[in-house]
Amino acid sequence: MFEKTGVATREMVMTKFPPIERINRGPVAVVECYQKIPCNPCQTACPVGAIAIGDDINNIPVRDEEKCGGCGVCVAKCPGLSIMIVDGSKSDETVEFRIPYEFLPLPEAGEMVTGLDRAGKPICRAKVIRVMNPAAFDRTPVITLEVAREYLYDFRNFKREV
Repeated sequence: MFEKTGVATREMVMTKFPPIERINRGPVAVVECYQKIPCNPCQTACPVGAIAIGDDINNIPVRDEEKCGGCGVCVAKCPGLSIMIVDGSKSDETVEFRIPYEFLPLPEAGEMVTGLDRAGKPICRAKVIRVMNPAAFDRTPVITLEVAREYLYDFRNFKREV
């Protein structure tokens, strides 16, 4: 299925997420790379060495969830928009996501948006918490959203109400 649609299956997604106990401890990167391609900006961007590619630039990145503090530098540096930060430490009902977002106009903090799954289908409402777009992110803004915990493994993007 993945080879035809480009949409990861639930089983594939689950291999990329850390255990829920780690998510509930605080922010951590989820690196959703599923195919070997020549790429390594996440490894070079990570200030604590929590993402490793190894000697072969085609290797799939491996995240060390214990080293990762969820700083998010890798999110804006990934050219494939494959990395997000999840944080389940703030609430029993919601999870915060930090995701790359390259559409204009950018949303504003407090705005309610429609959460989308990996296939682009609407699944929930989400609240924009923060919009970060410094020059260091090289035109890849990072949006923090609050999403109902039940969508932890399904949420991947959002669309604004126009």
